[in-house]
Amino acid sequence: MIEDPPIDPDERDPRAPRPSGTAPEQRLAAAEASSERSKTAQDTSAHDADRSEADALLDDGGDVSAAIGGLIGSGGKVDRDALLALYERAAEGDEERQASVRFRLVRDLDKRLDRYLVDRIPFLSRTALQRLIDEGAVRVNGRAPKASTRLRSGDVIEAVLPPPPSTEIPAEEMPLEILHEDDDIIVLNKPANLIVHPARGNRSGTLINALAWHFLHRSAGALSSVGTEFARPGVVHRLDRNTTGAIVAAKGDTAHWRLGKQFEQRSVDKRYLAVVHGIVDPAADVIELPLGKHPLVREKYAVRWDESGRPSTTIFRVRERFHLGAGVARAGRGVPEGYSLVELELRTGRTHQIRVHLSHLGFPIVGDEMYGGRSIRLGELAGSAVRDAGVPIIERQALHAAVLGFRHPMTAAPVRFLAPLPEDMARLIALLREHSRHERLDVPGATVNLD
Repeated sequence: MIEDPPIDPDERDPRAPRPSGTAPEQRLAAAEASSERSKTAQDTSAHDADRSEADALLDDGGDVSAAIGGLIGSGGKVDRDALLALYERAAEGDEERQASVRFRLVRDLDKRLDRYLVDRIPFLSRTALQRLIDEGAVRVNGRAPKASTRLRSGDVIEAVLPPPPSTEIPAEEMPLEILHEDDDIIVLNKPANLIVHPARGNRSGTLINALAWHFLHRSAGALSSVGTEFARPGVVHRLDRNTTGAIVAAKGDTAHWRLGKQFEQRSVDKRYLAVVHGIVDPAADVIELPLGKHPLVREKYAVRWDESGRPSTTIFRVRERFHLGAGVARAGRGVPEGYSLVELELRTGRTHQIRVHLSHLGFPIVGDEMYGGRSIRLGELAGSAVRDAGVPIIERQALHAAVLGFRHPMTAAPVRFLAPLPEDMARLIALLREHSRHERLDVPGATVNLD
C-alpha cells in the first residue's frame, strides 16, 4: 500500500520517491484478497437489518427513554425532517450507512407489527412497511418477523429506514441516457455539469428532478406500482458535478437499503477511467491514504494524517501511456512530458477520492483545476497552426465512471453496467493516440473495455 509519513499535506513533495516496502504486486494481491472477504461477508448477511449509530430507544407509551441522533420527534414518532437531515449530512460527508431506529415495549400492546410501525413511522405507508418487513429490514428480538407478528412486553423492534419520500422536488424534463431500467432500479450514464442531489435552497436542475419527470411521463407504471411516496427514487451514491458515468437509483425503499448495504460493505465494483498529467509508473498499485476536509479551503479535500483523516483505498492500473515527441507543440514551462490513461478501482467512496489521491501522487487529472490539473488545448497536441488551436479539448476533469457492478437488490443476481465515454473525453483520448508515441499496457485485473 502507498503510505506517506505523517506530515502536513501541503508540505509534501508530490514527486518525491515512494517509500520502499511491499512490492506493488503484493499490495495488489492483498487488496484483491480483502475484496473477496468483503464480498463473502456481504453474501452471508445481505438481508440482515443494519444497525447504525443513529438509532433510538422508545417505550410503547410514546415517552422517549433515550434518543441518539434525534430521530424521535413528538408523540414518539420518527421525525421525517430529522431523518432527511441525517441522510443529507451522510451524503455531504460521503458516509455509506443506513439509518435505523429501535423501539422497546414496556407493556403488551396486542397489536400487529405493521400497524405498530405505521403509528411510529407515519410518512411510510403500511404497504411500504410490509415490504420492508418481508425483505428483512425489520427485526423483532433479533429475528425476522411477519407483518402479522403480535407485539408483547419486552419486545425490541429494529427497523432500517430508507431516506424519507420527498414531494418538494419538482419534476423537470431533461435528456437522460438510460443504461438499464426495471421495476426496482434505474442505471444511467450521467452527463457532465449535472448535480445528483438537490442542495439546500436549490431544488431544480438536478438528476433527481430529471428522474421525477421520467417516472411521471416515460416509465410505464413505475409510480403506480410503488405508490406516491416513491415519486422521488433514492439515489444510493453520488458522482461529482463534472464527473460522468454510471450511477444507479432505487425505485423503492427495499431496493434502496439493499443497494446501500452493498456500498457500505464495499462489495460494489466501481471502475473509473481518468486521463492524468504525467507518465504514471508503476503500471499498477494500491493507494491507501486517509482523506478529510482541506484545512484551509472549504470546497477541497486533502490527505490528512490527523484524526479527521478517514481510511481511503484506490487501486490504479495504467491502461495507456502517451509520450510526447519532440515535434509536439508545448505550452511552456511546467507541461508534463506525457499523459496516462488510468483505470481506477474504488474500494472506498470518499468525496473527491480519486482526484485527491492522484493529485497527491503528482498525477492530477487533466482539467481538474481544483487539484492541480489543467486543460489541454488542441494546439498543444496538433500544432499551433491548426484551426481552433487555443480551444480546450475538454473543459472539465477527465474522469468517467465506466463500470458499475453489484448484485441486483431483489434477485441477488450479479449485474454489471458499462457507461460509454462521453464525446469530450473520447475525443481527448483519440487526439492523444494520434499525436503522441502511444503505448498500450496489458495490466492484470483491468476490466474496462477500451475498444
